[in-house]
Amino acid sequence: MLLPLNHNSREYVEASVCHVKDLENGQMREVDLGCGRALLIKQHGEFSAMAHKCPHYGAPLVKGVLSKGHVRCPWHGACFSTATGDIEDFPGLDSLPTFQVRVEKDKVIIRANKQALQSQKRSKPMSRCSAVINSNTGFSHVLIVGSGPASLVCAETLRQEGFTDRIVMCTMDRHPPYDRPKLSKSLESTAEQLRLRSMDFLQDHDIELLTEKEVVAMDVKTRSVTFEDGLRMEYRKLFIASGSKPKPMSYKGKDVRNVFHLRTPEDANSIARLANNKNAVIVGTSFVGMEVAAALTDKAHSVSVIGIEPVPFKKALGEKVGKAIMKLFETNRVKFYMLNEVSEMIGQHGQLKEVVLKSGKVLRADVCVIGAGSVPATGFLKQSGIHLDSKGFITVNKMMQTNVDGVFAGGDVVTFPFPPRNNKKVNIPHWQMAHVHGRVAALGMMGRVSEFKTVPYFWSAMFGKTIRYAGYGDGFDDVIIQGDLDELRFVAFYTRSEEVVAVASMNYDPIVSRVAEVLGSGKTIKKRDVETGDISWLIDKGSH
Repeated sequence: MLLPLNHNSREYVEASVCHVKDLENGQMREVDLGCGRALLIKQHGEFSAMAHKCPHYGAPLVKGVLSKGHVRCPWHGACFSTATGDIEDFPGLDSLPTFQVRVEKDKVIIRANKQALQSQKRSKPMSRCSAVINSNTGFSHVLIVGSGPASLVCAETLRQEGFTDRIVMCTMDRHPPYDRPKLSKSLESTAEQLRLRSMDFLQDHDIELLTEKEVVAMDVKTRSVTFEDGLRMEYRKLFIASGSKPKPMSYKGKDVRNVFHLRTPEDANSIARLANNKNAVIVGTSFVGMEVAAALTDKAHSVSVIGIEPVPFKKALGEKVGKAIMKLFETNRVKFYMLNEVSEMIGQHGQLKEVVLKSGKVLRADVCVIGAGSVPATGFLKQSGIHLDSKGFITVNKMMQTNVDGVFAGGDVVTFPFPPRNNKKVNIPHWQMAHVHGRVAALGMMGRVSEFKTVPYFWSAMFGKTIRYAGYGDGFDDVIIQGDLDELRFVAFYTRSEEVVAVASMNYDPIVSRVAEVLGSGKTIKKRDVETGDISWLIDKGSH
């Protein structure tokens, strides 16, 4: 990036950071410039430098994976171009600032903007809306249903790519977009602490947000949606990312208070408050349910988990990994009632007092959290003409387009063609995947086909430990485990016939990001390659 000649030198810092021979090709180093740190990279004999922290959660990128012109974050798999700092795979919204590097007398010198060194992130430039708009107008060129990452990335991508017409995003939520995966891990967080973009940011980029707006119907002929409050809005292009809603459960005592589905920051705050020194019951061993159980162990008097499977996460992670995680919970005073279901919630003066199981067991309970899975929030589309599959998911093509012209969809609510499975239509309800859908849909709206090159990446945090997962393991027929399950330092490879389709790990970074890198490059990992016990070729820094 060429700097203007009249730049103010006080805004910049310049420092010699190492000898030219200190780094070999394919190596990274975190270096100190005095007023901030940068990531120095050497590839093909050339040096480059950029911010050293992933803008998503601040992971040290030096511990990530460097490969073919990009760095992949060790924690959640986001990718950044080493040439431009642009985000190339998600999660996260921001890119990295890059810094000038030159070599003088065998010394490597970095010149960096001080502000960029401090902030460690940057937003891509965005266009503004050029249309003159009265905000009461019932027409938007692009209307977005939902305010999760698919919606936000869709809106931001449109602006980054030069879209200058009106964008309206509507949500049932009261808040601007926030980091929903953190809700179950950090129950005391407020919407303010979790927010992804401020109202000022949205206003500055002409992304209009309508909160507490529920879509109840849509008409593809008139290209319009109707909200519960009677407002009707027409669109030219529509993006549906309405997410999921809790799976309905049948039990007696539905009117009892202090039974929650964790949906909002207010729910999370109430759960934490009500569980303080009291008895908490979690129904369901979904990742959300288990994260809430873990988060409550140091607050609640007791934590009980009810699950219909024999072990948690059996379908996602396999029985062996599930058992190891279950043991971690049991050592933290969590009681399990597996192969069981709720038959009744019993209240006193309307407040929850007991949860009765189908086995007859009665559990004392002051607060109950239901984390028993979800279904797509597509009820409003039933008569719309938009094609839904038998489970209620919207089916889309590789551009995230539905069967109706001008209507796109993404996130938890869709099944989409997945290239590694011969374009079989799959549903992958991951936070990271929703970002990708938002970007692909925005480009599709602008008539541009983008190649779907992401690797699904998922994470869960419990008791200060993180499970990382990459790939698509649905229908795995074997699990190859390296490391020590009892110590929770392991990597699990999920295979279908003779091929590795997914990987999970605990305390084994950056192996999941490295496997994501291999899978993302289009290579296959054979079952025999990971069965030997020698996976150094995946762990070694030199394997580029």
